This record gives sequence, C-alpha cells and structure tokens, in this order.
Amino acid sequence: MFVKFLDIMIGSLLMGGIYALIAVGFSLQYGVARVLNVSHGEFLMLGAFAAWSLFTLGGINPLISLLLCAPVFFIVGFFIHVILFKRLKDSAESLAIFEGNSMLASFGLLFIVQNLALIIWGAPVKGYSYLAYPINFLGAVFSANRIVTLITSVIISLIFYFFLARTRTGKAIRASAQDPVAADHMGVTINKMLALCFGCGTMMAGLAGLLVSMTSIMVTPFMGMEYTLIAMIVVVLGGLGNIKGSFIGGFILGLVGTIVSYIQPGLSMVAFYLIFLLLLLIKPSGILAK
Repeated sequence: MFVKFLDIMIGSLLMGGIYALIAVGFSLQYGVARVLNVSHGEFLMLGAFAAWSLFTLGGINPLISLLLCAPVFFIVGFFIHVILFKRLKDSAESLAIFEGNSMLASFGLLFIVQNLALIIWGAPVKGYSYLAYPINFLGAVFSANRIVTLITSVIISLIFYFFLARTRTGKAIRASAQDPVAADHMGVTINKMLALCFGCGTMMAGLAGLLVSMTSIMVTPFMGMEYTLIAMIVVVLGGLGNIKGSFIGGFILGLVGTIVSYIQPGLSMVAFYLIFLLLLLIKPSGILAK
C-alpha cells in the first residue's frame, strides 16, 4: 500500500510540474496579454522535437538543451506578439473584438506550426532513451528520468515564481495583470509587458516540451492540442491570471490524473473535462480567485 501511495505521489508531482509550467505560460498569455492562444501546446511539441533533435543528432544532454532552447523560445514568442498580436490589438475597436480576432489568428498559427513540424520531422512517432535505468526508493521503483524531470520542473517553477514575485519586471507584469490602466499611469510600458508575457509563456511551453520528451516515447507533431486543453483547465482551476493558482492547479490536476490512471488507464482526460465543467458551473472564477 505504501509503495503504491509513493508511486502515485511521485507520478502526480511529475505530471503536475509539467502541467504547471505550461499552464503558467498560458495564464500569462491569456490572463495578462488577453490572447486565448490555442496554439500554445504546439510550442510544447516544438520543445519536445528540439530535445529529440539535439540529443539524437548532436548528442546534447536534454538538460543542456533547456538552457540552449529557453532564450530561443522566448525570442520567438516575443516577436510573434509584436508582429501579429500587437497589430491585431492596435487595429481592434474593443477588447472583445481583439480577443476574438487573436483566438482566430492563433488557430492559424496552430496549423502553421503543426505543418512545419510535419515537413521537418515527419509524421512517425519519435523518441529517445535518457536516464532510463530504475531507481529504488523506499521499495518503489522509478525511472531516473522521471526523478530528474520532477526536480527540474520544480526548480524552473521556483525560479520563475521568484522572478515574478521579487524582481521589478515581475512586479510590472503582475501590475499589468491586475489593472493595466493603473499600471500604465504608474509608468509601466504595457505593450512591452504584454510582449514579454507572451515570450515568457512560449518559453515555459517549450521547456515543458523538453521535459515531456525526457520521459515520453510519443513525440509527434499532433501532441500539442492535448496540452493546450490541459493548460486551459488548469488556468480555470487556479483562476484566470492567477500565477500562483496556475502552479497549484497544475499539481492538483497532476494528482487527479495519476489517481484516475491507476484506477482506469485512459480516462484521465475524461476526469479533467469533468473538473472543467464543474468549475464552469460552480466556481468559474477558479478555486484561488479572490
């Protein structure tokens, strides 16, 4: 019983850490930049393929790939906002029109990224073996890559939370999320903060993809949508624009998914959708919303 409990807890923390990373990125893009980015999961997919390519073709450790790819994904996300979403925002007559137009544009972005991945890497499933040897911990056996992924996701989450909570730029981002008009009057450059949020969100998705690839043998061009839906559910669970809520919501969803998988494999997404529907009906503002 103890071994099963330990296995469930490690599994939930592992998935929760990955869910938290992608949900925080989605929360920044939608909760702050007001872009319902349905292509968010495609950048997780690109992160997974980047790790696979660097490991199989260049022999680069996936943990080193995290450092190499993080600035690349940030720059890509930053300029996607500047080139595409900022122009849509400037030309929109109202916030509601901008949100609708940006969602439609992100659908187009989804298919562009997905088809580029198909052209570059092809449709067959990719995967690689990294730290696949077992570790015995208090009677429970885990793959070393799962432990490394868990530790890495927690470290990234803590670093990013410290950035948001303690740095001047992080405080400007939180101010822009809470009240953009007041933040603008206090000297915060809103457009710069929105592009920064979009870049950070894309970076977090890419890093989550690199971590997913370390433990998954299912790296395909079509893996992104599932994680986009999970990010949406986590953001609703934690509260729109609530970064702390996204972290906590990710780990809660990871626990629920792991428990359901032990009971009936394949029903995790069903459980997630049920949680999503119940939240929309009972508390659409999220469990941590004030």
